Amino acid sequence: MGTKHRRLPREVREQQMIDAAIRVFSRRGYHSAGVEEIADEAGISKPMVYIYLGSKEGVFTACIRREADRLVEAVRAGVSGCATPGEGLWAGLRAFFEFVADNRESWIVLYQQARTQGEPFSREVFQARCRVMEEITSLVVTGTATEGGGRLVSEKDAEVLAHVAAGAADALTDWLLQHPEETPETLTRRIVTLALAGAERYAASGESAASPAPPEEPPAGANPAGAPIGPAH
Repeated sequence: MGTKHRRLPREVREQQMIDAAIRVFSRRGYHSAGVEEIADEAGISKPMVYIYLGSKEGVFTACIRREADRLVEAVRAGVSGCATPGEGLWAGLRAFFEFVADNRESWIVLYQQARTQGEPFSREVFQARCRVMEEITSLVVTGTATEGGGRLVSEKDAEVLAHVAAGAADALTDWLLQHPEETPETLTRRIVTLALAGAERYAASGESAASPAPPEEPPAGANPAGAPIGPAH
């Protein structure tokens, strides 16, 4: 290459490569992206990518690992110092949505593209996604506990809410871009208010028992998923 680059510590150079790879993978997808394109994006030679990360598969795996770590760390940092579980739920989800909104390319690679890849990434992707979902699930399970040891919803239902949050992040970050008047904080308020309102009604109905009976066929016009979510208070 025509430009001479100063020598950087290996750790710094590797992170630059991963940054570049995330941008390329998010634009092109794994199969269409090439190591040469990643090298050009990083401003380095193609052989250097192989020396540092081994192969395109190695680059993609490194992206998955690092971005899962960053997301988990962001959520933990958001929760740190919260006085109550409810505050932790709010702060953690806000940190989650802020990360996704601020790191759209990262989320595309970690959540959208990684889950569509088969071997040799299946195990790595599964582990990374499990780490993220375990963090979000723990946040929701803790945040839906009530004083005196009760719960707004069962732990199983809290797991469902955690997956709803992850799906909402995927869908609503595009919505945030189309509605610049909204922020991750206002989005968190909307989602938490609606989700907890629905959870409280669901729990009050007695349907969140550990082993609920199979539902009867709903009458015509009824909402098969349960009572509609009421207005936020």
